Amino acid sequence: MPITETHEIHKRRFGRNLGVALTLIGFVAIVFLLTMSKIRNGGSVEAFDHSVRPSITQSEEESQ
Repeated sequence: MPITETHEIHKRRFGRNLGVALTLIGFVAIVFLLTMSKIRNGGSVEAFDHSVRPSITQSEEESQ
């Protein structure tokens, strides 16, 4: 037997769920846009992970 009447609690719950969904979509959009701008600018995508990387260290000739 389906519920035909919507109770007031269902309306409030839907409002909260909609708010959480919009917040999550906004967060995903911000992360996506930041990622795309980092890639399009051609910046170094290498992260700092406590290891020596020849591609980001300066040689002695460049430092003089």
